[in-house]
Amino acid sequence: MEWEKLQNILRTMNWVVLLMLSSFGYFLMSPFWTAGVLSGGLLAITNFGVLQHTVRGAFSSDGIHQGARFSIVGKYYLRLLALGVILYGLISRGWIDPVGLVVGLSTVMVSIIGLAIHMVLRTRTKEAI
Repeated sequence: MEWEKLQNILRTMNWVVLLMLSSFGYFLMSPFWTAGVLSGGLLAITNFGVLQHTVRGAFSSDGIHQGARFSIVGKYYLRLLALGVILYGLISRGWIDPVGLVVGLSTVMVSIIGLAIHMVLRTRTKEAI
C-alpha cells in the first residue's frame, strides 16, 4: 500500500476515533472529562502531524539530508517539551480531567492499532485495498 493512501486513512481514522471518544464523553461523562478527551486528542493528532512533517522534511527521494538526524532529534525534544508545558498548564489549572486527557492522548495509538488490525485481516482474506 502506498504511503499517501495509508496516511489519508490514518488521518481520517484519527478524527473518527476522537469523534467517537468525545461523543462517548459528552453523552455519558461530565463536561470536565469530555474537555480532557478533546484536549488530549487534539494534542496527540497535532503532535503526530508535526512528527510526520519533520520526518518527511528530513528525507527525500535521494535519501537522508545532511544534519537531518540532529534535526529530527532536536525537534523531537522541542515537541516533547512543548507538550509537557501544555499538559502541565491544563492539569495544574484544573481545566480538564486527567483521566479524560489520557483517553484523548491515546487517539493516535488506537487509530494505528485499528489500521494494523484492518490490514492484517485484509491480508489474511487476500482482499485488495
